[in-house]
Amino acid sequence: MPALIAAGPLAAQEAAQGEGDQDTNAPEAQGVPFSFDILSEQMARAAQEEQKEPEQVEGFLAELDYDGYQRIRFDKEKARWADLPDDTFRLQAFHLGWLFKQPVRLHEVVDGQAKAMHFSTSDFDYSDVKTEIPADAEMPGVAGFRLHNPLNRADTFDELVAFLGASYFRALGRGNLYGLSARGLAVNTGLSGVEEFPRFNDFWLERPGPGAEHITIYAALSSASVTGAYRFVVRPGEDTRIDVTARLYLRNDIQQLGIAPLTSMFLFGGPDMGDFDDFRPAVHDSEALVLTTQGGETFFRPLNNPPRLASSYFGALSPVKFGLVQRNREFEHYLDAQAHYEKRPTLLVEPIGDWGEGSVRLVEIPSDLEGNDNIVAFWIPKAETKAGDALEFAYRLHWGMSPEGDGAVDRARVVRTRVGKGGISGTDEDNGRRKFVIDFEGGTLGELPAGAEVEPSVSAANGEIAEAVVSRISGTETWRLVLEVEAPDGAVAELKAGLKGYGRTLTETWTYQWVKE
Repeated sequence: MPALIAAGPLAAQEAAQGEGDQDTNAPEAQGVPFSFDILSEQMARAAQEEQKEPEQVEGFLAELDYDGYQRIRFDKEKARWADLPDDTFRLQAFHLGWLFKQPVRLHEVVDGQAKAMHFSTSDFDYSDVKTEIPADAEMPGVAGFRLHNPLNRADTFDELVAFLGASYFRALGRGNLYGLSARGLAVNTGLSGVEEFPRFNDFWLERPGPGAEHITIYAALSSASVTGAYRFVVRPGEDTRIDVTARLYLRNDIQQLGIAPLTSMFLFGGPDMGDFDDFRPAVHDSEALVLTTQGGETFFRPLNNPPRLASSYFGALSPVKFGLVQRNREFEHYLDAQAHYEKRPTLLVEPIGDWGEGSVRLVEIPSDLEGNDNIVAFWIPKAETKAGDALEFAYRLHWGMSPEGDGAVDRARVVRTRVGKGGISGTDEDNGRRKFVIDFEGGTLGELPAGAEVEPSVSAANGEIAEAVVSRISGTETWRLVLEVEAPDGAVAELKAGLKGYGRTLTETWTYQWVKE
């Protein structure tokens, strides 16, 4: 059983519902008291015990392979809450089996009382499945769930948010297609030891009222080193917002605790075209990491598909926002008529309250397939995380085409980065340098004439800036900075650049990690 089930009376009483004939006057038929504080107390107690081994599915659920699993569909006629008056949210479950062999339990909360939500084979469409499926068989749980909402049109329920696998979840803003994901927690990600993948074992969903504009979800998280109580308040819109409160209880010392982790894919494009023989000019769910500090500086870090595991750290005192962005929204930038990468959401994390000292870590993993998520970003608190600690973090997730916060309006933004060999283009010259071309647009900079006193502000760690030239591109409002950089073989050079003039910073701060092979 999941750790929460064994932790206290709440889940145990809910689990008892549905077993045998029910007395509708019995306390368990009416539900059991539930609140975020009750859940938090249970997870705090669970942290004082070792993690329980999660149960595994049996029978036909364990026998489903990839092909069979992909053919299963939830029967939309069985969507929960579809019969509520003036409904704005509907719930569908993901089937157990294939990669998802550990049941997740869902519970509905009404007026502070929680009751288990039950699912059976009658809730799913198996018409294309060759495996024999027992009729009306009760499920031990589900793999996860998704919520639908009239996000884009009043007459259509579109998928809005989905929780599936470990502590992964993803959401959509208006006009988006699914791309990057968020996670509840990252434990020892990108370190030399074994990474833990905490898992949401149980969810509680507050039944939405008529015409509800938001929905509240609670979750119990567990791994060998930590337990957690989570609250998600989901507000769909042009930019869908999810307010997250995470209360964490540490079973063991944790070398690296990753708060508000984001996971995405970058195969090639822009500054890193790789060796791919592909008609598409770019393939990525996200193109850059963005970080806005308390001092108002915005860092823009184009993503890479590196030759080996790479990490970058950005120190910041309680950052204003950070996240992974997809800025280029033109189809011509990708030319993919199926994936439509131009519609993948940007995801920004807005910390709520004082997070104190720490850093945003970006992990880039070599990949040769666009189906692999190879980009991870998260916040690491500076303070040590020790067994017995109780921590709380609150933050808001912004999902959409261009959520507010990824760049100051009076400063020019980075619109493209290109990289090539140093020296004069179109010649055989090879001076051993690397050329970086950064284009800026917008803000005060875009209003300045070509002869304006604009200067580059550049630096390099583990490398040397041999040349820096800035100019306005004729006939446009775009300003171009060209850098020639030198570094010894095998060096990992951290570059930083921007434009300034008239006593002010005119652009975002462009950063980049160059691994010289």
